[in-house]
Amino acid sequence: MLLLEAVLYFGVMAFLFRVRHWLGSGIFFCTLGSMHFLETYLAATFYVSVPGGFMLSPGSTVLFSGKLVLLLLVYLRENAAVVRQPIYGLLVGNLFLVGLVFVLRLHAALNADAGTSLPDLPFLDTMGWLMIWGSTLLYIDCLMIILLYNHLARLVSRPVLRIWLASSVVLTFDQIGFFAALHVIMDMPYPVLFGGWMAKMVAAALFSGLSGVYLRWIEPATSVPTPLRLGEVFEVLTYQQRYLALVEQAGRDPLTGLQNRTRLETLGAETVARLARDGRSFGLLIADVDRFKQVNDSYGHAAGDQTLQAVAAALQSCLGEGDLAFRYGGEEFVVLFADHTAAEVAEVADQILRAIRAGHCHPADSDLTASIGFAMSPADGSDLNALFQRADERLYEAKRAGRDRAVGPRLHAATRHATPGLQQP
Repeated sequence: MLLLEAVLYFGVMAFLFRVRHWLGSGIFFCTLGSMHFLETYLAATFYVSVPGGFMLSPGSTVLFSGKLVLLLLVYLRENAAVVRQPIYGLLVGNLFLVGLVFVLRLHAALNADAGTSLPDLPFLDTMGWLMIWGSTLLYIDCLMIILLYNHLARLVSRPVLRIWLASSVVLTFDQIGFFAALHVIMDMPYPVLFGGWMAKMVAAALFSGLSGVYLRWIEPATSVPTPLRLGEVFEVLTYQQRYLALVEQAGRDPLTGLQNRTRLETLGAETVARLARDGRSFGLLIADVDRFKQVNDSYGHAAGDQTLQAVAAALQSCLGEGDLAFRYGGEEFVVLFADHTAAEVAEVADQILRAIRAGHCHPADSDLTASIGFAMSPADGSDLNALFQRADERLYEAKRAGRDRAVGPRLHAATRHATPGLQQP
């Protein structure tokens, strides 16, 4: 039941966030804010038992965990200046609520003689202070999850894993902080702490997976967010986000959209060093378009640019999620593979050759071919320069052997009419 509630909650909120460009962000933020009271109320009053003698609340497990990941989603698709708005709004609104409850006490005596029921002021006091404490924790949580997500980028390339790691750490911190208030104010037992923490870890995994689906298929990144004015803590994160995005943009080849040679020499070298340090296998592939100069000479540079774009698209269609593709220069492309065997890279190389032939890359719609050389660690070296040099040597072996083929540690000669053989070059 909790799983269904979590999927439904995230699905509705993600939909409202996705249509913000048509309906405005207000509908998303107002819905998020209206759930805040229910979330705090359930966290204070409604618990279900789970195996092991633990207790958990849907308000804390589903609504709060989902809200935290949704706010990270806002940061990733907008910026820190936008994500701070609902947090400040919740904090100010809760302070205002406590102030109004204090004013209500002045009217209680007038209502008592009229025979009407009085508001439950102690309950409103408790809820108000819990909501203020929850909003304060949310402010800290958002800072933490954004900073953790950004810092994990150097260690973890996949956004889903970064969201999961960051949200797990922050939800652990939040569970301890919010339970402390519940224990002091409402004398909540310790099974609530442990049961809620375990449930939040499951929720972190679920909401991270759902966020990954959203980021990859519902709203892929298309632009660099624009920061607003200076002066607040969140603004530092906005400029950090923009700076990192501009660095990423500067490392892209404007023609093909692939990462450029500079990124190969920095990101590529860092990736190879990390893989070598971890004892993982990796490989490097160089692909060079055959007789590309003839395309430029015969059809012009505009047609040549279109050819390179088509080749880049064909190459990318053959790569997995963790593979890194670069345009090295001219008609040369480089791919870094992690955790691949020589046979697996050989298969990808063959797929690339076939994709380029079948991809209508040539301006005259005739066959365009490429030559490929690749090298594998540790046999061919354990650093970027050594692998590149060996792959480059094998690329020219492929050229000398007649082009339209791949040469690697255990691969020799793949033409359009031949199946790659497995022999040492």
